[in-house]
Amino acid sequence: MAQAPAAMAAAGSHASPQTNPYSPQYQHAYRHGAIPTRAQNAKMQTWAKSHNAALATTGPETLSYGGGIDGIGVNSGHAKVYLVFYGTQWGTKGTDSNGNATFTKDPDHAASAAQQMFKGIGTNSETWSADLTQYCDGPNVAVGATSCPSNAAFIPYQTGGVLSGVWYDNSKAEPTNATGHQLGVEAVAAAAHFGNTTAASNRNAYYVILSPHGTDPDGYQNPTTGYCAWHDYNGDSTLTGGPVSSSYGDIAFSNQPYNMDLGASCGVGFVNSPGTLDGYTMTLGHEWHEMMSDMNPAGGWTNNTGSSYQGQEDSDECAWLSPGTAGGAANISFGSFGTYAEQSSWSNDTNSCAISHAILH
Repeated sequence: MAQAPAAMAAAGSHASPQTNPYSPQYQHAYRHGAIPTRAQNAKMQTWAKSHNAALATTGPETLSYGGGIDGIGVNSGHAKVYLVFYGTQWGTKGTDSNGNATFTKDPDHAASAAQQMFKGIGTNSETWSADLTQYCDGPNVAVGATSCPSNAAFIPYQTGGVLSGVWYDNSKAEPTNATGHQLGVEAVAAAAHFGNTTAASNRNAYYVILSPHGTDPDGYQNPTTGYCAWHDYNGDSTLTGGPVSSSYGDIAFSNQPYNMDLGASCGVGFVNSPGTLDGYTMTLGHEWHEMMSDMNPAGGWTNNTGSSYQGQEDSDECAWLSPGTAGGAANISFGSFGTYAEQSSWSNDTNSCAISHAILH
């Protein structure tokens, strides 16, 4: 979901993202997993407290299965993450000592951090991502289920990293304020670039569209509906500019702004000092988690309890929880790939925001 700048809520945004007028999803339904800014998140919490719905018997934060879209509920294989550095504004490409792409107009060195983080998921025995192994899809999972039968297709632990490719698309400048449709078009172009030209080759693929410093993709800097990132798939009819045609099957992608430009609003310094990239890696992790558990929104696992969390995904429910609190953001070690700030995500089987979880599958 869309992540609002620094407003990732100290206790999560406790209101339906599509009814809370302060949510970045309000009147922008396609902004799945949108992380609100910290300031916007505070407004969402205040509104939610005065508009609390009756809690469902399953508990206010319980996620349930949406039945899938085009047969897709979760990413029930080994994820293939493709990082797309969109637009000439990234500058001249180079390579660092780890073999990562670098860019001359990347003042905060976000590119290297993103590559190292996705290389590190599923390594060093990290259990930050293991909560995902409880979720599933497939024909044996009933719509509305809050747990998975043993014969479901479970999300496996992502052993050995998930980064599958990096593309610098410097064929043109990114629009200053790219629409959701334009970002989706770029994701489809990336699928072609990487040779993923069938539905099967895109079943576990995820295209992160990384916008350069100084751009404002889909109006993320808007002071009223500000956010830090969101994810979706090409077929969403609510995308600004409309859905995106694909001859390659459904394309899962995210809008990852250069959100350090918003400072503390999008998490700079949230876990560490100075913590320049704290919010960037947290939002990358937030959207990846949600893509894994709700690949074609909202056919996967979302909140349907009728509570103030209605419509939220696993990471939305745990956004902007302060370090040191239950389920609070923390530094996660990916061994030789580095240590990065990450947030927790909702775990049905422990009924909590889990920054660590047992590996189940």
